[in-house]
Amino acid sequence: MMKAIKKLARALPLAVAGIALSATLAFAAMTVAQAKSAGLVGERTDGMLGIVSTASPELTELVNTTNAQRLEKYKAIAKKRGTDLNHVEAYAGRKLINLAQPGEYVMNPAGGWQKK
Repeated sequence: MMKAIKKLARALPLAVAGIALSATLAFAAMTVAQAKSAGLVGERTDGMLGIVSTASPELTELVNTTNAQRLEKYKAIAKKRGTDLNHVEAYAGRKLINLAQPGEYVMNPAGGWQKK
């Protein structure tokens, strides 16, 4: 009986650490769609993703990575079409806001967040 208790005592911290790591990895692996559905992020008028309220480092990383990818695409489009980057960003912002699902956050023209 004592051996079983000792074995459990050694295994318990590993199990707890595993659960904590799984929860962290699950959040880190959150997609943009999941973050939008959870009300954590929303579409900005400049075609970028924005954080609606307080953010964890993982959420900030998701937004920064997404925005870096978007910016590269917008730059390529602007170059290909011979137009200003700001015009491409504004167009993308309007399009992404229009595509947002009901209940997701979008940035209004005044710069505030509102649910669609």
